[in-house]
Amino acid sequence: MENRLDTHIECLIFVAQQPVKREDIRYNLENALQVKIEPQDIEDALVRLVEKYWDDNFAIEIVEVAEGFQFVTKGAYHHVAGHYLKQLTKRRLSKVALETLAIIAYRQPVSRAEIEQIRGVNADYAIDKLLEKELIEIVGRSTGPGKPLLYAASPKFMDYFGLKSMDDLPQLKEFQAASEEIGEPSSLEEVVSYDSLGGQHGDTLIASVSDESE
Repeated sequence: MENRLDTHIECLIFVAQQPVKREDIRYNLENALQVKIEPQDIEDALVRLVEKYWDDNFAIEIVEVAEGFQFVTKGAYHHVAGHYLKQLTKRRLSKVALETLAIIAYRQPVSRAEIEQIRGVNADYAIDKLLEKELIEIVGRSTGPGKPLLYAASPKFMDYFGLKSMDDLPQLKEFQAASEEIGEPSSLEEVVSYDSLGGQHGDTLIASVSDESE
């Protein structure tokens, strides 16, 4: 059971996005494995795991932080990991994601259905990606039929585009309600360069404006 316990705890620490506390480790393992686990057994397993990753053959280690345990990169590999993460953050958003993000930024709070009305296509994938990147957030529910979720730009959105506040967004043409377009999807006419906003990623923020707004 000793080796099994070690690997189960190792798995929990690996998949967790935040440091995993001792009590959470014990609770999850007892419920998943349907066995009784003593606190000391958890403690002993943690000691073995920490010692295991001291080996120079591993580029990662397990550290105790914030009353929990987490995998981190060893100091000798910070440069390589940091370079990769820097490159990752510089990757541009797709045109579809930018269009969706622009609609949310300028019309927030806005529901998924409203976004899809303006774009004329399904927005599920783009919204999920923007939530994953934490550029948008859920801010509540509409009072309309079905009480759909409402989305708005997140604080990370302002950091990403170099904005002090949402008031710093360039002024664009007013959006015309999709219902007034008699079935015609809105076009993408207004393009605001991310560089003009003081950003560093070189992305383009595209605002959706109706063909009929001229």
